[in-house]
Amino acid sequence: MVRERIELNRSLPPAAISGRVLHELCSHALDVVPEECCGLIMGVVEERFRRVQRITNIMTKMHLSDGIRFPRDAQHAYYMSEVEYLRAQKEAEARGEVITAVYHSHVGAGAYLSREDLIHAEHPLFPFPAAAQIVLSVLGGKVEAAAIFEVNADGDAIDASGGRLLRVVER
Repeated sequence: MVRERIELNRSLPPAAISGRVLHELCSHALDVVPEECCGLIMGVVEERFRRVQRITNIMTKMHLSDGIRFPRDAQHAYYMSEVEYLRAQKEAEARGEVITAVYHSHVGAGAYLSREDLIHAEHPLFPFPAAAQIVLSVLGGKVEAAAIFEVNADGDAIDASGGRLLRVVER
């Protein structure tokens, strides 16, 4: 059964992220408005969110080539360039890093995981099954919220208890 969506749960304690990384996520989201941004975050055990890699959102290209399979464009969904994410994954491995999070923005909407986000993140062929999902809410030309949605303890789905706000810690 596919869940409809997972909301931000403001009663959960915030998750820590460096100001440098959060700034890069927010900058990317604002740079591509009115489209959604997408990308990867790499890290290691000691520094989970170390480095950001922007990935091109090719959803409009996919939509134009096959509007039946891809009914949404980049203003309403994201589809990462496979060439770019495979290159980023290879570079991360060469540096001893792993993909710790996948991020994207919602333009004109809140920081939640939509049904489509969940279908994608929980698909058996998703290339980063252990990665957290970070969603940035862009409203009125600014990032209103950034939330992280973690994988459950079994490692097979996004934790249904909800997303946590991201808070800045200096590193």
